[in-house]
Amino acid sequence: MQALINVMEQTQVAAAAIGLILLMLLEQAHPFFDFFKGSIRKKGKHLAANMALGLTNALLISVFFVGTWLWASNWAYQNQFGLLNWLAIAGLPAWGHTVGAVLLMDLWMYLWHLINHKIPFLWRFHRVHHADPNMDVTTASRFHTGEIVFSSLLRIGVLLLTGIYLWELLLYETLMFAVVQLHHANIALPPNVDKVLRTIIVTPAMHKVHHSRWQPETDSNYSSLFSFWDRLCQTFRLHDPLSSLRIGLDEFDTPEDHKVQGLFTMPFRKGTRRPPEESNQEL
Repeated sequence: MQALINVMEQTQVAAAAIGLILLMLLEQAHPFFDFFKGSIRKKGKHLAANMALGLTNALLISVFFVGTWLWASNWAYQNQFGLLNWLAIAGLPAWGHTVGAVLLMDLWMYLWHLINHKIPFLWRFHRVHHADPNMDVTTASRFHTGEIVFSSLLRIGVLLLTGIYLWELLLYETLMFAVVQLHHANIALPPNVDKVLRTIIVTPAMHKVHHSRWQPETDSNYSSLFSFWDRLCQTFRLHDPLSSLRIGLDEFDTPEDHKVQGLFTMPFRKGTRRPPEESNQEL
């Protein structure tokens, strides 16, 4: 089992690195928004700040949480505790356990994302992600360390209650992060392709709406991997034309806000969410 986990971890890192490089090249060739037009230095600073957060969080998880998640998963399996283990006793096949694990983790990610928008204390940390006015593939790694700590601690309970194996969690995270990189990338898929794909997964056209400066749009499209959670929970929203979207948060728009120090201190500085306002944006 440990050998499988090691392979999954290596695959996860390789997939994330390959996805980052390929999508950055595609962004450079065909950007949707001209965020960095004529300024390689600006793009470099943006990359460095976002990846500083991403790498810090990856190190934190590797050192402090992976071992704890393994313990929780093993304890649930050895004690036949958790939903999927109970279903396995009732006859759930191995493939059903894995499919169930992916679906349950993605449902949890939807709920966790929604909670981060609804609870002001958690929003203070999550807004570090939303404040990026130049959303691209590196924004997929731009989460405050505080948010990662809260998420990682709660994941212990999720693993115990669901009975998800650690290798299944790593499989889910590999799939999920590949899609997260795609839908944060500063690209646009052909409209017909995006329409077909978003019946199953979250696409760039769908997730760009979530990063809108207009709060009713910010508070929509919470899904990470599978898009159908938003339809089931009636939080799905589109914006037409997509090119008219304004990305970021009005309250954090200075260059200092987006330096590494500014990102780490953002949750502890004043910021005011805008109330819903009249708009001609279409659902």
